[in-house]
Amino acid sequence: MDPETSTHQSELDQPVTELAGVGDAMAAKLARLGLDSIADLLFHLPLRYQDRTRLTPIGQLRAGQEAVVEGEVTACDVIQGRRRSLLVRLKDATGILSLRFYHFAPAQAQQFARGSRVRLFGEARAGSTGLEVYHPEYQLLSATVERSADGEIEESLTPIYPTTEGLTQMRLRGLIAQAFKRYEAHPGSLPELLPEPLRERFSLLALNDAIRYLHHPPPDASLDQLAAGTHPAQRRLAFEELLAHQLSLRQVRSRIQRDTAPLIKGGDGLKARFLAALPFSLTGAQRRVLAEIDRDLEREIPMLRLVQGDVGSGKTVVAAVAALSAAAHGYQAAVMAPTELLAEQHYKSFRAWFEPLGLDVAWLAGRLKGKQRLDAKAAIEDGRAQVVVGTHALFQADVRFHRLGLAIIDEQHRFGVHQRLALREKGEAAGITPHQLVMTATPIPRTLAMSAYADLDLSVIDELPPGRSPVKTVAVADNRRQEVIERIRSACSEGRQAYWVCTLIEESEALESQAAEATLAALEEALPEFAIGLVHGRMKASEKSEVMAAFKAGELDLLVATTVIEVGVDVPNASLMIIENPERLGLAQLHQLRGRVGRGSTESFCVLLYHPPLSDHSRERLAVMRETNDGFKIAEKDLELRGPGEVLGTRQTGLMGMKIADLVRDRPLLEPVHRLAAELVDSHPRSVTPLIRRWLGEEANRYGAV
Repeated sequence: MDPETSTHQSELDQPVTELAGVGDAMAAKLARLGLDSIADLLFHLPLRYQDRTRLTPIGQLRAGQEAVVEGEVTACDVIQGRRRSLLVRLKDATGILSLRFYHFAPAQAQQFARGSRVRLFGEARAGSTGLEVYHPEYQLLSATVERSADGEIEESLTPIYPTTEGLTQMRLRGLIAQAFKRYEAHPGSLPELLPEPLRERFSLLALNDAIRYLHHPPPDASLDQLAAGTHPAQRRLAFEELLAHQLSLRQVRSRIQRDTAPLIKGGDGLKARFLAALPFSLTGAQRRVLAEIDRDLEREIPMLRLVQGDVGSGKTVVAAVAALSAAAHGYQAAVMAPTELLAEQHYKSFRAWFEPLGLDVAWLAGRLKGKQRLDAKAAIEDGRAQVVVGTHALFQADVRFHRLGLAIIDEQHRFGVHQRLALREKGEAAGITPHQLVMTATPIPRTLAMSAYADLDLSVIDELPPGRSPVKTVAVADNRRQEVIERIRSACSEGRQAYWVCTLIEESEALESQAAEATLAALEEALPEFAIGLVHGRMKASEKSEVMAAFKAGELDLLVATTVIEVGVDVPNASLMIIENPERLGLAQLHQLRGRVGRGSTESFCVLLYHPPLSDHSRERLAVMRETNDGFKIAEKDLELRGPGEVLGTRQTGLMGMKIADLVRDRPLLEPVHRLAAELVDSHPRSVTPLIRRWLGEEANRYGAV
């Protein structure tokens, strides 16, 4: 990049306060929209457009039509009706139109002198005086002043931008116009970072052309194409943004893999003893994924692998075998889970498996206090604990590992990139870069995984253990609640167990807990012959664990719970699940919940107890749940219906901040972007960091992409 371009680029990197009329208060409003620099304004694209490029005669106006109209004021009166309003009458050679203002100042009423000319834009509606326009944008065209540029008809479509409280469209347009003036004063101020041969290969517009077009489309632009986000100018910017995100994650991967990781080869004797003691054989898919993990561990390059497996596919056993490999070579393995409930279940499983093999397993979570916590930390620090299981407490500053060789992160979508990196740094503190194994039971469509997890290799456990029966799912209206209760009575009478899951639309643990408590009281009254337990998010972790242990031991017939049981709870005797208000949950979450049953050989059922009437959207989602148990098909539908934020989890850094690209709409671009990222790193490395900085800014620094 030449010095002149660098200077110009820094011109657009100036804060928005460098623009006329932007003080601290306006800067704060712009910051709410993510607009901190002058360049940010250029990449702040319109939501939609209005056509103000032609005058419409008043006589041709129709109700519901948005148009530019010009006319002469014939009357201006304050009307004292049910709501006080300012009524202005306009005429042209073809008809009469009323302008109505409910919020106005006395000075405004004086502006509309009889005989003055007004040009306005707004939507015509049927009103008490005929066609009326409420609170139009308008300009006074004084007959005594020669018409200036302000009085001319727009030459391009008028952009409508995303905005925030206290920031009008006119003000925002004015600031973007200022940004354009600076941009045009320095032709190289936004350098073209995609080499021309690559642009030609993918038929991409030049950056400057795309930005100018999207802020000022010509009158003949296709509004339908722009609204759909499929115009070549939009495609150009979406392509570059997706490429920047892909490059950022590749940079993270590259930086990690420059370091040396432990060489973990063999340990077959310990693994063989473990597998021989299991009451089941591994599936072909589990063995295939373990072979992929072994190949990674046998190199001194840090493993970065994501293991996807549908509910019940046996990811925990795969993680256990990987942990044994590390322990066999004198390294520690850390297993991190997002909730204490899941972490404690992993701890109990690993301890039951590993202690007979002579391995010590430690447990660390937020609720561990005093001497117990100090003892656990000491065992982790001096290496007595060969396997450590816990929550995010594992990467707190006061926790030190002796020789962390493998970090296993369960339910990755609940964590972010930063938290994965923080756990890696625990190993580096002892001079070791640990291998990373990331697991998720949320199936992710392949194209989305390529974008969200470009820093990870992908393994898929695409086979369920033998003997697992598919869960049969039915949707039942909640006015048939009594029938559902009878179904529970029948199942529990036959010695099986059931879940009743309560959900609320509000994001409130308190309200959700109240709903669960009310449901518990109602079910205790309806089913007095059965033992019923309760688990919700406001209970202490020890209380939740106690109830779950009782349910797993068969001491409880029915468990009333909130979505806190979504992941990790394994009770093979549970064969019936009721999910109340399923229309309030996403498909991925419903699939996770449903996966709590069907874990044994007994035929299992899931009842979706919905509240009618259902919207078409909700009906479509519940139909998907009835039709398939395939997590990947469900994830594809969830992506289509709710978008990537819900499928991946909002903490998956680097995706939720997309400015222009849409991972659903722009899915056709993901494959070429994936290929191009590798090519750009090899052939045009100088473009990589500027691209990442342009689109991710400070976010790139936070997780080491630049």
